[in-house]
Amino acid sequence: MDNHQADEEHELVMELSEKDSLLEKKKKLLKINHFDPNGKVKIKSICSIELLNSVLEEMLQRARIINADEVDLYFGGIDAFGFCSPRNELESLHTILSLVDKSKSTSEQIRPKVLQDLMNATLNKIHEFSSNIIEDTKILSKWNLHKEKCLLQWGESNGVKSKLDIAFVEGGGRGGIAREDLEVGDIALEIPLSAIISEDLLHETTMFPILEKVDGISCETMLLLWSMKEKYDNNSKFKIYFDALPEAFNTGLSFGMEAIMALDGTLLLEEIIQAKEHLRSQYNDLIPSLCNNYPNIFPSNLYTWEKFLWACELWYSNSMKVMFKDGNLRTCLIPIAGFLNHSITPHIMNYGRVDPTTNSLKFPLSRPCNNGEQCYLSYGNLSSSHLITFYGFLPKGYVDNPYDVIPLDIDLDNKEDVNPMCNWSTHMVRGTWLSKKNGIFNYGLPIPLLEHLREARMLMLESNIEVQEKLELELEILEDLQSTFDAMMENLGETEPLGRENCDWDVKLALDFKELQKRIISSIVSSCYNGKKFVEQELHNCKCV
Repeated sequence: MDNHQADEEHELVMELSEKDSLLEKKKKLLKINHFDPNGKVKIKSICSIELLNSVLEEMLQRARIINADEVDLYFGGIDAFGFCSPRNELESLHTILSLVDKSKSTSEQIRPKVLQDLMNATLNKIHEFSSNIIEDTKILSKWNLHKEKCLLQWGESNGVKSKLDIAFVEGGGRGGIAREDLEVGDIALEIPLSAIISEDLLHETTMFPILEKVDGISCETMLLLWSMKEKYDNNSKFKIYFDALPEAFNTGLSFGMEAIMALDGTLLLEEIIQAKEHLRSQYNDLIPSLCNNYPNIFPSNLYTWEKFLWACELWYSNSMKVMFKDGNLRTCLIPIAGFLNHSITPHIMNYGRVDPTTNSLKFPLSRPCNNGEQCYLSYGNLSSSHLITFYGFLPKGYVDNPYDVIPLDIDLDNKEDVNPMCNWSTHMVRGTWLSKKNGIFNYGLPIPLLEHLREARMLMLESNIEVQEKLELELEILEDLQSTFDAMMENLGETEPLGRENCDWDVKLALDFKELQKRIISSIVSSCYNGKKFVEQELHNCKCV
């Protein structure tokens, strides 16, 4: 190879989706970081390790922006867009893997070795990321797993392929445990369509001709009603699956009065009350008339409020959105996959699309999982309040959940700005321990919020104000914020000194959530207090000059 060929540059294209609701913000953020908005990354045919790592770092920064959601962008920095969440980091690294793999199979210009080196370097980053996550799987051997083992056998006889066992895990209930060391890309679980509960089953039932005539009824509601009856059908193909389900899901929808009262002052209280009111209304509008008009198909003993609530909790906590071969997204129950628990640092992230070549749903690993470790799934970018309401748990490491945000009710008058961090329709806060910028003018608080409050006050002043006036303005902002969150903390009230071990499951969960809310608010109050000390020192320095 001559020198010209060795120095030749080639392009890998990392494109933004035109359908992305955050497209304009991401374009601006790419420009601010001096990246080509068209997504072109250049790589030489012959690369040193240093150059390869430099290209990978550029691709990773681009990928973080491409994969960023609203929370990532809101709390992220403007420049040198770095690590912002475990989900974003894993998705970004897999974006690079997918691009390189696609380029390897289509490019005739770039030497395969360059791409293989790039792929290996990306895999090394995934391993490095995974090695920093502490896994502590404690299996509780005393629990009877007869029903779960029967379901695994049923799955095997119906074409399910699994590299996971089911066990009771401390702090997580039932979970999937790796039978062997699993690597990135390995398929932990593969389930054929024939073993999946989807709307296709409805068309074979006697209730479908009745339900399809009900105004506004969704396929999800039809399936919910089907499952209420199917659970008690001894001849059902899915009898073993229904037998393996718990008698109570213990989600926030089943909270008792004491737990509800413990949530006083939190947004979760309102979320649970509204959800239960919606379900009760749905039940009253639908079930009694079906039972009265079609008692043979909808027997009243199978369609009580308690059984309806159980079915709602089943579908909320165990269903998954699946993209079928026809391009339609459907809500399904996936036997065995429902045993996999959620984590903010999951092993499995991309699993919702039917493989047309095998006619099955596959669960590939996004990061390694060692033999004997619990293999976690991602249920989505969910807050702790949502997980409690519809799933009934706080995730492991929940204090670091980046989606535990508190929305703020602030009057907005947004304007287009070259700075994507300054133009938002809503504002929010989260625990400031998640921030890496704690110095003056940042304080661990979100930049968009601070910029909005600064702009609102600047409109009342001369455009060219002195440094001292700006610092005095900054002090006012921090004092107002501290006052707001002091009031929020007071509204949460004092925590009753109850022994947690003596509390019912729902009260304990409610108290844990309230403590999390207090910790978030307390961190903001502390950041405002420390920020005021920074500004006061700067003001003192200003006056001494």
